[in-house]
Amino acid sequence: MEKTKKTILALFLAIGALTHAQSIDYNTKKGYAANGYDVVSYFDGKALEGQKEFTAQYDGVNYKFSNATNLMKFKADPKAYLPEYGGYCAYAVAVSGKKVNVNPKTFEIRDGKLYLFYNSGNTNTLDLWLKESPDDLQAKADVNWEKIKN
Repeated sequence: MEKTKKTILALFLAIGALTHAQSIDYNTKKGYAANGYDVVSYFDGKALEGQKEFTAQYDGVNYKFSNATNLMKFKADPKAYLPEYGGYCAYAVAVSGKKVNVNPKTFEIRDGKLYLFYNSGNTNTLDLWLKESPDDLQAKADVNWEKIKN
């Protein structure tokens, strides 16, 4: 009987651990969100690479920061700095409902939120996002993200 209780307890703990695991699919190219760029620095208008000595984890995802100040800002309110759509290309999520990698130097802060974009060769999706209606694209991306985020 005691063994059964322990087994049941272990099962509940395992289920609890699963429900506290990463809640969405984050783009963690190079092992970090935003390809290792400092998500706080974007809100200062800069795309800065993070340093290994300034790291944090949130929702099962690793983040790097360019300095201790940004690390502390993130730790104080991580949700304020998370990239939208798990850090995947906002334009691709909006237009095709696909998860596409990004160029971490190509970003926009809109309504206090961080959006990252694909930018390679002759395709800069931030330019497309801005030429088309960003508000309409954002609404489409929000709907599509609910379908593909897990």
